Amino acid sequence: MVENEKHDQETGSPVKTNVNKSVFRYNSPFVQVGLIGLVCFCCPGMFNALSGMGGGGQLDHTAANNANTALYTTFAIFGILGGGIYNILGPRLTLFAGCSTYILYAGSFLYYNHHEQQGFVVFSGALLGVGAGLLWAGQGAIMTSYPPAHRKGTYISMFWSIFNMGGVIGGLIPFIMNYNRETASSVNDGTYIGFMVFMTIGTVLALSILHPSKVIRNDGSKCTDIKYSNVVTESVAIAKLFTDWKMLLIVPAAWASNFFYSYQFNNVNGALFTLRTRGLNNVFYWGAQMIGSVMIGYIMDFSFKSRKKRGLAGIAVVAVLGTGIWIGGLFNQKGYNYHDVQNKTVRILDFKKDGTDFAGPFVLYFSYGLLDAMFQSMVYWVIGGLADDSVILSRYVGFYKGVQSAGGAVAWQIDTHHVPYMNQLIVNWVLTTISYPLLALLVIKAVKDDDDKVAEQELPSEFPKVIESNDGFSKPN
Repeated sequence: MVENEKHDQETGSPVKTNVNKSVFRYNSPFVQVGLIGLVCFCCPGMFNALSGMGGGGQLDHTAANNANTALYTTFAIFGILGGGIYNILGPRLTLFAGCSTYILYAGSFLYYNHHEQQGFVVFSGALLGVGAGLLWAGQGAIMTSYPPAHRKGTYISMFWSIFNMGGVIGGLIPFIMNYNRETASSVNDGTYIGFMVFMTIGTVLALSILHPSKVIRNDGSKCTDIKYSNVVTESVAIAKLFTDWKMLLIVPAAWASNFFYSYQFNNVNGALFTLRTRGLNNVFYWGAQMIGSVMIGYIMDFSFKSRKKRGLAGIAVVAVLGTGIWIGGLFNQKGYNYHDVQNKTVRILDFKKDGTDFAGPFVLYFSYGLLDAMFQSMVYWVIGGLADDSVILSRYVGFYKGVQSAGGAVAWQIDTHHVPYMNQLIVNWVLTTISYPLLALLVIKAVKDDDDKVAEQELPSEFPKVIESNDGFSKPN
């Protein structure tokens, strides 16, 4: 049963409590967002490093592609359900269950190194999709709802930087452990064991996350006044998302935001570079994500006084930069195709031997990482601008992750069926391009300026207004 905290009898607003304003107190948004960043550093951060090598560190990409298809299929379902599950179970159980599936996934590739049987890898991928849906719905709710409205971009960039440091460290693991294995067909056992150690640490660390009802902002407000929700409330609220115009405008961006991974990881990094160089490339790919998230976070929090103008400026910057990067990708892709890779007629580049020739594709891959972080941070900022309550935003983020994962499932099968690389690039380019005007429309129509929010809060208590309740329905105040 839903339990509410005390409300002011006249206004109906949650009562603000006196609070220590230090950002380093345990129940502050800053500490809690930092903790979820460390959890994601250890689990999805290491997963990203593993995937970024192309084929999960295997020369033959088939097992990893099929596992990723299974992963993103179940992720699509549990991404949408994840927000509701998070509201029912709370963060600790939800995040702990989600993180534990990452350990099994990395272990399945350790098994594959010795037995070369896909079954366990694909099963682990499907189970990871369930866990990832839970983890990312919780993560998204924490990252978008805990910060104050005027600093959401800053907190998103902080999370993204901590999270992607996992990809940087994770990229160093295969680079160092396979440094002298230039012609190896797969990474060694120690690489997978290293990933599993970090993932185990992240799973335990998930137990340190507080429930949003216990997290207090510096102004004394809580991130939600609901302690726990229930199945009926969440089922109805989730079903309504599919007819919510705000969510429908996000669909193209959500679909695009993981769709390009199979192309970038397998058909750029996995196709053009030696095994040890792929690890090095990943260090810079995820490092670029840290840079990109800080850049877009600054623009969307500090570029203009108006919140809407900041959102539109961020979208414009990502659109221009993204177009330039995809043009660079187009020129790179003209130099090889799938048959060149299969027939081994494409030149495989190594960072120690091919300095000048290595530079161009390396910078392109770095730029793909930059664009990924800016694109996804931009979308999260827009979602965070639609509400401030953790309960509502957990559903929004769950919907976003569900659609995103459905796109990912399709993308990995597209690569498995050997769709021409050029076609994959063009589809990725078109999907991201379509997203920009729709997100801009969403910012104009649904994101409130800070002045508008203050004016709304300052309406006299006897003035009737309609607010969105915590169960997703509208009610008169």
